[in-house]
Amino acid sequence: MYIVLLGAPGAGKGTQAGILSRKMGLPHIASGDLFRQAVEKNTELNLLAKNYMNKGELVPDEITIKMILERISQPDCISGCFFDGFPRTLHQAEALDKALEKRGKSIDKAIYIEVSDEELVRRLSGRWLCRACQIPYHAINSPPKTPGRCDKCGGELYQRPDDKAETVKERLKVFFAQTLPILDYYKKQGKLIRVNGNQGIENVAGEIISALEISRDKNQW
Repeated sequence: MYIVLLGAPGAGKGTQAGILSRKMGLPHIASGDLFRQAVEKNTELNLLAKNYMNKGELVPDEITIKMILERISQPDCISGCFFDGFPRTLHQAEALDKALEKRGKSIDKAIYIEVSDEELVRRLSGRWLCRACQIPYHAINSPPKTPGRCDKCGGELYQRPDDKAETVKERLKVFFAQTLPILDYYKKQGKLIRVNGNQGIENVAGEIISALEISRDKNQW
């Protein structure tokens, strides 16, 4: 069972992938984690990725897909996994399908977590980080005990430039422009499942699990 989680920044892909991974016993494969590990591990493939990252450039799709295929070749992925943060473009989705096909595998379902623009802006523009320890806070959902200060270390809280409301709106425009073709791609394959991401975290997870169970019962994979 290879599942892709799709959603705008702030939709909760990472949170849901973590919950689903624990509940369904499948690994959570996040492209961001693979890139961070590339900095620490000195394999040939990771060094290639690290070279692009050090220059501030995007890691090419070919290298990213190789990193993902290398990861899902490990024993814990024999029954499948949840993909988080990849694919991000139609080209990446097509390339991933071709690479998986060569291994006799395929994406079973693509889950799109739908969240309203207003809610996405609220979630993203409310995020703050501690300069010292990088613990995240949210102005509404998880505010610090002392405004502007980290509960753990007392460090100053700051907001990343790309989390400010106007920047968030631009980020969302870019996301939707890139993602609509991916949604159409998986929809044409009969693999797209849309879930309501405006609900509470556990309700979203429950809806995803129910949808996957229904699909499995209908022998859709």
